[in-house]
Amino acid sequence: MRKAPRVRTGCCLRQAHNERVAVTRKTKPHEASARRADVVRLAGQLFAQKGYRATTVREIADAAGILSGSLYHHFDSKESIGDEILSDFMNEILADYRAAVASGSDPRSVLEQIVRSTSRTLARHRAALTILQNDWSYFSALPRFDYLRKALREIEGTWVSQLERGIAQGAFRSDLDPALTYRLLRDVLWIPAAWRRSGKYPTDQIVDAFLRLLFDGITAPGRPYR
Repeated sequence: MRKAPRVRTGCCLRQAHNERVAVTRKTKPHEASARRADVVRLAGQLFAQKGYRATTVREIADAAGILSGSLYHHFDSKESIGDEILSDFMNEILADYRAAVASGSDPRSVLEQIVRSTSRTLARHRAALTILQNDWSYFSALPRFDYLRKALREIEGTWVSQLERGIAQGAFRSDLDPALTYRLLRDVLWIPAAWRRSGKYPTDQIVDAFLRLLFDGITAPGRPYR
């Protein structure tokens, strides 16, 4: 005679219920990715507003609507969050520069492409740019962020080499000092994007004005500098 199937009762039923609940409450990969991206975005805003060093992990967690301990499921430290923000930003900037150089265009066209593409990238990463400028002394002293110095050297090297090419080809003035010229332009190129948020001047209009000033100057055609 066949035995009747055993029916789960008591603790067995509770165990089965708990297993089902655990499955339903498990975070899906895309949800975890979205949460991580949200943490990075909110942390970037806080770092830009308060300063990286003044912002606490608890403040980031509060902004994200999670417990401080839950934040460590996504990042092992505040430095890891800063690292992700700055490395993503710098990688995009370098990609803009490398694409312009790889185009094989003449020096003026390469520099114009760099200015236009990086302006769009800076507009997308206003928080990262502010963090980099406000807390440079902190990040530049940490070995973990050595890539920032290397990236800035590559950026300067690209400008200097394109200016040198332009001088050699007769496209730029022969009396230009490439390194000094870049350093004079650098603060304009990396100027904080906050003044653009007024909406008075669209980004494209700003870029066009900068390029006209860079390549044509402010002296009327046919008028000598001195």
